Amino acid sequence: MTRTAHSSLLEDRVAVALCASAVFLVAWGVVHTLFWAHGQLVDWPTYQDYGTAMVDGRVPYRDFAVEYPPGALPVFVVPSLAGGAYATSFAWLMSLFGVLLVGAVAWIRPLAAFYVALVPLLSGSLILSRFDLWPALLTTLAVGALLAGWQRIGWALLGAAVAAKLWPLVLVPLALAWTVRRGRLRDIVPGAVVLALIVVPFAVLAPGGLWSSLTGQASRPLQVESLGASLLTTFTHPTVISSHGSQNIAAQTALGSLFAALQVVALVCLWIAFARGPASAERLLRYAAGCVCAFVVFGKVLSPQYLLWLAPLVPLVRGRRGLLATALLTAAFVLTQVWFPERYFAYALDFRLAGIVLLRNVVLVALLAVLVWPTRLAQAA
Repeated sequence: MTRTAHSSLLEDRVAVALCASAVFLVAWGVVHTLFWAHGQLVDWPTYQDYGTAMVDGRVPYRDFAVEYPPGALPVFVVPSLAGGAYATSFAWLMSLFGVLLVGAVAWIRPLAAFYVALVPLLSGSLILSRFDLWPALLTTLAVGALLAGWQRIGWALLGAAVAAKLWPLVLVPLALAWTVRRGRLRDIVPGAVVLALIVVPFAVLAPGGLWSSLTGQASRPLQVESLGASLLTTFTHPTVISSHGSQNIAAQTALGSLFAALQVVALVCLWIAFARGPASAERLLRYAAGCVCAFVVFGKVLSPQYLLWLAPLVPLVRGRRGLLATALLTAAFVLTQVWFPERYFAYALDFRLAGIVLLRNVVLVALLAVLVWPTRLAQAA
């Protein structure tokens, strides 16, 4: 590619990023109004408690319990330092991450940026008070850097993403195979260094608290919106308990363990399948979306904001497969808004709309199938 062509391509992507960012900001503003403004269920008060405690000089995991990994802490404390209403400052911070996420997607696949720009309308008001755009941004930047050949930067960003929220860990085997195929195994070092710099200080200061935070997430029961729970709420009448900050199904340890095992098996199969095939950009994007989807759909917890993890990855998949996958993700977003947030407790406590919750989860299973369906079989069909 000539320097002139490269410059023209860069200008085109910047233009797309700016246009899509403008669309995102309009969608962000609209989601503050109309029916989205009613019945909101917000998480920012918990974040505010964390941020206030840190501003007061208390050490996370040692002086107070934190539900999330250390890489999430800056997102909680920055709105406390900004002054003014915490909810407003937090929302502005998330809007910044949203704009940056749109730009990151535009760099990889310009057309997909416009889908991400509409995510506030698809996800609803939850996007205003959850911090999931932060790990989604770091993860997307990491994938983009790996695709561009910036291996060390990609690994550093992936390390930061894992430190922010553990789910990007499912992409590490894919990134490892990608890097090994290019004969640059040493480039993984920045990822380990960044992760260590973020996590080790808290492991030294508060090993028990940090360990409790990690194991507490692993030991959670079936949350009511998960695939396993939606099967129970649709066809039986299980007992619901409140714990871990959510409503969960009681006395279903075996079913929860079954889905945890299914999650691991699905991920291992995807990792092996990617490692055995060509390490192409198309396959990396497809398997990245597939691994995150498998982690989400077979997990013991499936909070509505988890769909935000998929929002920047699925539209990066090209061709008819990508169009179908994006349509299924859109359906999952829309179905989620049928009960969340306004009718969440009607479902969680009385199992109303249980069939809709199950249908959303079946759509996510279909999305996973579309993403991982072998290319040769798809072409033969």
